[in-house]
Parts: sequence; C-alpha cells; structure tokens
Amino acid sequence: MSKHDNKLRGNAGERIAESYLKKHGYRILSRNFSTETGEIDLIVTDNEYLIFVEVKARLSDEFGLPSEAVDIRKQRKISMVASQYIKKNMLFGAPVRFDVIEVYLETESINHIKNAFESYLRY
Repeated sequence: MSKHDNKLRGNAGERIAESYLKKHGYRILSRNFSTETGEIDLIVTDNEYLIFVEVKARLSDEFGLPSEAVDIRKQRKISMVASQYIKKNMLFGAPVRFDVIEVYLETESINHIKNAFESYLRY
C-alpha cells in the first residue's frame, strides 16, 4: 500500500470519527493540529474535558488492532503536541483526556477508547 493510499485511508477514517463524535455531542475544536513535533488528528470537548483524539483507520484487524499502533513513542509525541496546543490556547488547568478511535473502513464501525493512555503532558 502506498503512502498516498495510507493518507486517503487516514482522511476517510478521520471524517468518520469526526461525524461519530459530533453525533455523540462532542464539539470539534481543531482538526489536524500540527507543530514541528507532530500532529493530533482531532481536538474536541465534551464540555468537561479537553480531549486529544488519535484516529487509527484500518480495513480489518488482520494485522492487529488499530489502537496497537499508538505505542509509547506515539503517546509521548501526542502528549508533547497536546502541551503545545494548551500553551498556544492558554488552556492551563483544563482537565485533559487522550482517546483513540479505531475506524474499520469496510464496515465504517468504530471503537472509541476513552482515556486510552496516561498523559505525558509537560508545560
């Protein structure tokens, strides 16, 4: 599978995840927030938490669960980018959560893993 195919699959997964989140009452604050450190797919709120969402889209789980791709290295990178978002938007003290949304493209089914990992936030 080419990088272009991966990007198309990722974009489709993000659209499906965004639609799911909106339908479940979340408000989208940012899409594809990026810095020199990395990118966060979606930043949302449920009026209680500031939620950083990593979307992992797959055709199937033949090669493992999509969420398994969010390893400790990826978690640290997401945390660093999240801290940059918090600094940029002066959201110090906001309760924060890190979610992973698995999207299975063939069926458009979703597995929303709330509080998928602990924060490595550093301000």
